[in-house]
Amino acid sequence: MSEQFIKDPNAVIDYVIDWATNYLLDTEQVMTSDWFIFPEGSVNDLAVDHIPPLVSNVATVFVSGGIAGHIYQLTNRIVTNQSRTDERTISIRIEEK
Repeated sequence: MSEQFIKDPNAVIDYVIDWATNYLLDTEQVMTSDWFIFPEGSVNDLAVDHIPPLVSNVATVFVSGGIAGHIYQLTNRIVTNQSRTDERTISIRIEEK
């Protein structure tokens, strides 16, 4: 089950996945990191706002928007220097605050 967060539709919030903690081997490094949102669609849906560079195997994304009452899945997919691919998903429920 993915971790769930609550976000206001007007907020621009950063979400972080620390791949070095409990996921990677000792000498492994994240080489690429991509973020995906499901479902995607309308102009008001949750959207990737900004993706900062990877730092110490920590993937960060800033997201904006979202429709109150909707739940989105935010997935981070990585490829490591050992050619392993993995992904983690965060659930984001949109609520007016």
